[in-house]
Amino acid sequence: MKQAIVARADLGMGEGKLAAQVAHASLQAYEEADGKAQREWKGSGQKKIVLQANSERELFEINESADVEGLPHALVRDAGHTQLEPGTATTVAVGPASDRAVDAITGDLSLY
Repeated sequence: MKQAIVARADLGMGEGKLAAQVAHASLQAYEEADGKAQREWKGSGQKKIVLQANSERELFEINESADVEGLPHALVRDAGHTQLEPGTATTVAVGPASDRAVDAITGDLSLY
């Protein structure tokens, strides 16, 4: 079990902004998972990986793929209080789900 959080590298988010957006995505996707997946992921150490997307379009494609595959996922849009315009899509989390299922969607992406 793992979760992949994909963040847009093209936005130039500061480290703190990036960390906050990753945290938002992780928690929201976790809340979308069923109870069994939540328990299994928590019991196995809550494995996470942070990957990069290079555009809004790429982020949307990953989100759509997770939706089609029926995986828990969450697309985060920034509120616009600091660095970004309101509504800017920043991150998407996929999982928690099996490593294989998450890798099928995010396995070709680079580490952030």
